[in-house]
Amino acid sequence: MKAKPKATRKRTSQKRAKAFTGVHALLLFPSGEDHKATLDLMRRFSAAARYAYNRLLEGWSREALKRENGPLCPFFGLNTRYADDAVMKAQALLDSARERGEDPRKVVFGGRRLFETLRRRHLSGKPLKELKREWKEKRQGLLYSRGDKTKVGNLNLRLLVKEGALWLRINLGDGGYAHALVKTSHPNLNALVERIHAFLPYNVELTLREGKVHATFTWEEEPAPLVATKENGVLGIDVNSDPYHLALAVVGPDGNLKRHLTLSLEPVDRVPNKGAKELVLWKVAHEVVSLALEHGVAVATERLKRLPKGRRGDGSGRAFRRKAHRFAYASLLRKVHSLARKRGVQVVEVNPQDTSTIGMLKYAPQLSLSKDVAAAYVIGRRALGFAERFPRGYERLLRDQSFRDHAQGFYASRVQELRAKRSAESNRYLRRRLSQELERAKRHLSLLSSLQGSPGSQEGSTEGRNFLGAHPWQVLRAGTFLPLLGREVPRDLSPLKPILFGGSWEGWRGGLGPHPGGGPECANVRST
Repeated sequence: MKAKPKATRKRTSQKRAKAFTGVHALLLFPSGEDHKATLDLMRRFSAAARYAYNRLLEGWSREALKRENGPLCPFFGLNTRYADDAVMKAQALLDSARERGEDPRKVVFGGRRLFETLRRRHLSGKPLKELKREWKEKRQGLLYSRGDKTKVGNLNLRLLVKEGALWLRINLGDGGYAHALVKTSHPNLNALVERIHAFLPYNVELTLREGKVHATFTWEEEPAPLVATKENGVLGIDVNSDPYHLALAVVGPDGNLKRHLTLSLEPVDRVPNKGAKELVLWKVAHEVVSLALEHGVAVATERLKRLPKGRRGDGSGRAFRRKAHRFAYASLLRKVHSLARKRGVQVVEVNPQDTSTIGMLKYAPQLSLSKDVAAAYVIGRRALGFAERFPRGYERLLRDQSFRDHAQGFYASRVQELRAKRSAESNRYLRRRLSQELERAKRHLSLLSSLQGSPGSQEGSTEGRNFLGAHPWQVLRAGTFLPLLGREVPRDLSPLKPILFGGSWEGWRGGLGPHPGGGPECANVRST
């Protein structure tokens, strides 16, 4: 059975993203003085980037900061090119914070995780010493220089080939230079050497890790001509941690599902080290891009976002944190994006809001799909410009007073029971978990109450065109998953099919009780 698109398609244009190639290397300093001078330069550059970040927050312009008589050059002993690169790094960090919706004033240079760990002061001895070293390296171990075609490569950090060896000449900013041997066996090394001989630009970033200076050389390549675009459809991708796999859905230009499959990511957990893990992820990325090329379609993913990994004592549980920390969401999608662009496959990123919820509520029961494949299908349709209409069956369900009473009664009793459990619980970690479940239950109760025209709702009335509220999918999820199906993330969505097509929930209302584990009588349901 094919899903029929019920909304007009919105044509959108997409700019070709820049494609970068890189080489990672270790720097070896024959001279101890050169090593010391380089570390000092990295410390000054890192401080200049932090200073520039704060001045940008105050409204300073890039031009004012990078001038020779501006604050960066005399304060930190940098030339104007280094000063400009420090401002550029600061601006990139500022833009990134704003894009993620974070308060840019709360950015922590060196990493918030390290900062919070140090602030707790619960370590001593060697662990504390190692943590302080890592914090210092993160704060003070950065040096960056952009390539420039007019300067035949890179003026401040220039690669030189001498007697068959590759050397990096480091401009110290005071008229002197330091030299370091570049040690690498990276597969892109030959391409980098070709750029050196052709006097083409390359960017260089130095970082400090475990007392050693590492270099990353990157350069922009002309993107490959597009051979697979969304005019032919898209390959929707959804990454899932439990079960650990990739859900793929090939969606035609008419919005209908043409093919779906899953790729297991369990081999990622069985590899012995990080390098092997990267190889497995690249192998999966090649399989995904090859599938897109096979069908001649674009690749569609959710817009990359930061996923909370949790920390000890947050109440989420050890099993959840283990799954979250192994979850290579961003790493895998970055590899898919990079490889797709290099092979001429268009990449489309969509807003991730409610993709999983819509998939579970609408397409999983309608097309007998798993919740993960259904989410990938929604991602693909959204990339093609289809807007998901709220099904009439679900609209009738939300207008059913008996259903609303049932769902609100469930959450009201659940709130009371969770409060009682939390009051009686002596373990602070379990109490924290119960608090999280309590807040979630109260939030769901508030969503359902908004349909009643409660004083806190925007409309204040159940009549009118906005009856379903601003978040109908979230309201529906709150009202059906836990109260009717017994789980916050159900595996089996097929019981929702009669409701989807007819708006009827007679099986529950007629005295048959809830689906296993659900209903107000089972207020002790444990969310999963």
